[in-house]
Amino acid sequence: MTKKEFARGFWHIFRSYWKSEEKKPALGLLAVVISLNFAMVYLVVLINRWYNEFYNALQAYEGALFWPLIGKFTFLALLHIVIAVYAIYLQQLLQIRWRTYMTRRYLTSWLGDEAYYRLQVMKSDMDNPEQRIQDDINQFVALTLGLLVGILKQITTLGAFAVVLWNLSGVLEIPFGGATFHIYGYMLWFSLLYSGLGTWLAHLVGRRLIRLNYDQQRYEADFRYAMTRVRENGESIAFYRGEAAEHTGFLAHFKEVVKNFRALMKQTKYLNFYANFYAQLAIIAPLILAAPRYFSGAMQLGGLMQTITAFGRVQDALSYFVTVYDTVAQLIAVTHRLLGFTSHLDEVKALSPAVERQDSLRPELVFSAIRVALPDGRALLSDCSLVLPPGERLLVTGASGCGKSTLLRAIAGIWPFGSGALLAPEKSRILFLPQRPYLPLGTLRRAICYPLADESAVAQSTLEDILRRVDLAALIPRLDEVDDWSRILSLGEQQRVAFARILVLRPDWVFLDEATSALDEPREAYLYQVLQEALPHTGLVSVGHRQTLFARHDKELHLENGAATLRDIAVA
Repeated sequence: MTKKEFARGFWHIFRSYWKSEEKKPALGLLAVVISLNFAMVYLVVLINRWYNEFYNALQAYEGALFWPLIGKFTFLALLHIVIAVYAIYLQQLLQIRWRTYMTRRYLTSWLGDEAYYRLQVMKSDMDNPEQRIQDDINQFVALTLGLLVGILKQITTLGAFAVVLWNLSGVLEIPFGGATFHIYGYMLWFSLLYSGLGTWLAHLVGRRLIRLNYDQQRYEADFRYAMTRVRENGESIAFYRGEAAEHTGFLAHFKEVVKNFRALMKQTKYLNFYANFYAQLAIIAPLILAAPRYFSGAMQLGGLMQTITAFGRVQDALSYFVTVYDTVAQLIAVTHRLLGFTSHLDEVKALSPAVERQDSLRPELVFSAIRVALPDGRALLSDCSLVLPPGERLLVTGASGCGKSTLLRAIAGIWPFGSGALLAPEKSRILFLPQRPYLPLGTLRRAICYPLADESAVAQSTLEDILRRVDLAALIPRLDEVDDWSRILSLGEQQRVAFARILVLRPDWVFLDEATSALDEPREAYLYQVLQEALPHTGLVSVGHRQTLFARHDKELHLENGAATLRDIAVA
């Protein structure tokens, strides 16, 4: 990515919030934050003047001025404290509003058009999308806002104290070759030269931090994700006694974390050596430069202290980039990750579903010339066309790997490789059940009613009756219990919860991808019988291998060698 492309991408991410429907309150809040920072700069200028008055009074032994000047400083300091506290508080308020907007925007983009699934299908090189949304957005907002406010504050500080330093510097007379050269505002010019050179050297020393910070975030996320996988698949790992293998994998990921962190430590050490040397030299430099005027009597003690303070403020403002170089490096790394995430989202969203769903006036479900392929272009199924009347039951069979599950993904509109059309009655409801049901975190009631957004719309008596029908009556007292139900329930119980969903949602067609694989044959037959009695007009399309499924379906769609053969099932 070129610098121009990076700048364009950063600006695109940055401006989205400030051009949104929330821009007016956001800009108002930003204006207040900036104004408070400007007010702090003004107070610092007043305190700088106080230094002159106070130290001149000390030098002149004017005791009568001591306590009034102490009172003046106390007032200025307390006012500065109040303004500083509210400046940070309101900046944090703006930060959380900005983060909320970006999080909602990226969540919508990630969840929209099944982008989260297509990223997996495409086997994208983008890792840890959850880190992009949770951590990178937070860092982008915090770092950008902090730098924006900081830069504006330092520019104001520079403008205010450059005038002060110019007036205090006087004229430096340098005799050379029989002539005398006069340098007006010499301390200001030295401060500009010192800070400019310091900034350039800081860039040379710290530029490697940008890539190292980027890699550190990636390695940390990979290490965290590996541990998350163990938590999600704990039972399988325990059965395999795979602790040693997982431990080895963890150490391999952590080795990358440590290796990169050591490189980060080394580069940060160099930058810190330089930054501390630079900061310590800035303390003594104004004393050396102002000493001739002080000892000549042209400047009093108060003027000396005011000059030193003003020099420090100008130098701090001009050296802002030096002090925040690590912050800038982090922001660049975070922005690269967000730009990569955005680019991948745009890439997968550009893919059209293999099978396009179209509204039809006919009551049947029509598969029209459906073709299914793999990401590399190899065809799994070509020209599959059939008509599924309401209430008809179709069993999809074939050898493992022939494309049965992929056919269902294509029909669901989440598989982007292939072509064809699915003609369905307008407003008809179609439900797809995978082999392993997804149970969201929360109450059991929510898990059963998923994907309904409001589970309270389903009456308690209805849920209790449905649980009895699918032989899960023992779970009725636990409907409002919050837990990780995918961990508590066996796979067979989870598949029965999926059948309960069918009875809750009452769709017009149901596609089941080996949705009874964990059930014994009598219970499988019972659940199909429950569906037939409760939803006689609901069409079923099942993918499965068991011979017992034939008795529960009217027709068979057999997939073999890329072709689909439809035939009636003879009932014995």
